Parts: sequence; C-alpha cells; structure tokens
Amino acid sequence: MNHTSEALANVAAYDRWAERYPPEAHNPLMRTEQAAMLALCPDPSGRRVLDLACGTGRYGLLMQQRGAAAVVGADRAPQMLQHAVLPWRVQADMAALPFASAQFDLILCGLAVGHAPSLMAWVREAARVLAPSGSLLISDFHPDAARAGMHRSFTDAQGQEHRLAHNLHDPADYAFAAAVCGLHLRVCRSLRVGHEFTEQFSGSDAFHARWHGLPLLLVVRMDKP
Repeated sequence: MNHTSEALANVAAYDRWAERYPPEAHNPLMRTEQAAMLALCPDPSGRRVLDLACGTGRYGLLMQQRGAAAVVGADRAPQMLQHAVLPWRVQADMAALPFASAQFDLILCGLAVGHAPSLMAWVREAARVLAPSGSLLISDFHPDAARAGMHRSFTDAQGQEHRLAHNLHDPADYAFAAAVCGLHLRVCRSLRVGHEFTEQFSGSDAFHARWHGLPLLLVVRMDKP
C-alpha cells in the first residue's frame, strides 16, 4: 500500500471511530501521554493555539480551559471534525496547512505524527506556521513498541477491528528534523512500561510483566527561536 492510500485508509477508519471517540484521555495509555504532554506545555494563557490532528478536540479543549486566546482544530477526517468540541475547525492535511506563516504561538499534536510518511515535511510545515518564541508539542507511539509487535487498532460500533497504518519515527529523526527546520529540540522523552506507564487496568499485571521497560510513547517539545 502506498503512502496516499495508507492516509486515505486511516481517514476512513478515523471517520468510523469518530462517534465513539470522546474529547478526553479515555484509556490508560492516553492518560499517561496527556500527563506527560501537559507537564511540558507552556502556559497557554493569551496564546494562539493549533490543535493539529485534533480528532474530537481533546487538546484544544484543554487549552481553552487554560485560557488560550484562540484555539483552532485541524484534522483530515471530516467526521472527527464534525464531532470536535471546538468552535474553529479546519479540514487539512498535517503536511499542507492552510494557514499563513507564524500564525500560532503553540501547536499540540497528540498521537498522530506516525500517520505522516515524512517527519521532515511534517516538522517543516509545523515550523512554518509557528510564531517566533512558540512551542511545538508532539506525542506519538514509540517505534520500539511497533518493532516489538504492538500495533494501533480500534473496534467500531459494529464490533469490527480496524488496524491503522503507522510510520516509525525514531528519536534521532526528531532531532535531525528539528535542526534542519530551525527549531530547538528541548525535550525528547520515552515513556516506558513500569516506569512512566504504571496505571493498573484489567490484565495489567500480565501486560506489565511481559513488557516491562518497553518504551510505549514518545513525547517531544521543540521551541522556535
């Protein structure tokens, strides 16, 4: 499957997921991811925020609650946007954003960069719309988890499982992309089973025993000079 068909397949899958996808961290993995992202997030008060690949608007809603001056959600999946809890929503490809340069003081992208076939192109476009002194916060599934056999999937309302196509971007790739695109890589942190990821859930004892120490998530902060 080529990159274009992979992207379109993901959009269709997310559209089927949208009605059951709440704008909140609704599982242990997302709660761990969100806590790490918010710990890295600068104060959004008075800032212009882009919730990139917003889904139903989880991060945009959090930034609104914390006093952001304006929040825009952008996503490629139309049904996700229809269910998003944000007043300003734009359908857009992450690597081809319909915004003028330097429009946002803060960009957050949760668990979506792996859908971009080219991390360099993605970071370059995010850097373009980020204002000077702005921050870019990224989370994604760790490539080591994928190499260990884990995959991204969900079950729709009809009980059908959908596996999402996902590209692997290593920590070194983020460092290189930041340097090329004129951003400062402030933090690149792995969240590991039994260390940062410790929440208990049904079957968690076996999960933690099997995967102890495995990086599940990657959280990144880049700042623009």
